[in-house]
Amino acid sequence: MLVGEYLHTIDSKSRLILPAKFRDELGDVFIATKGLDNCLFVYARQEWAILEEKLKRLPLANPEARAFMRFFFAGAAELECDKQGRVLLPSNLREYAKIDKDVVVIGVSSRIEIWDKGLWNEYNAQVAPTVEQIAENLIDLGI
Repeated sequence: MLVGEYLHTIDSKSRLILPAKFRDELGDVFIATKGLDNCLFVYARQEWAILEEKLKRLPLANPEARAFMRFFFAGAAELECDKQGRVLLPSNLREYAKIDKDVVVIGVSSRIEIWDKGLWNEYNAQVAPTVEQIAENLIDLGI
């Protein structure tokens, strides 16, 4: 399980050091893609395959399904860490997530998310006041 919140910095060559605990879970090669809320989603190959199978079942005739699949798969890239635990973030993904220097890497169960630190702080400021209401709403989903 991927959990935790870590602050890191992008170096001058656009590399990010992933926490060792996350590298162990992700494996040697993993997938990063445009996520929701202007962050990046990162999946181990096994988790990516599970998600891919679910998305392949979406009806091709549905325009929203096609739009989401284009967004999700076209933005994806296979990544791997070097011996120092650094991963090179592709420019299209950095631009999408507005990642410049300071980032927050968080574990969200089956994936990690990479956030620009400023956007992460803004997101938390918006969500924190409503988290109790969100929790109550999740009861309807069986949580």
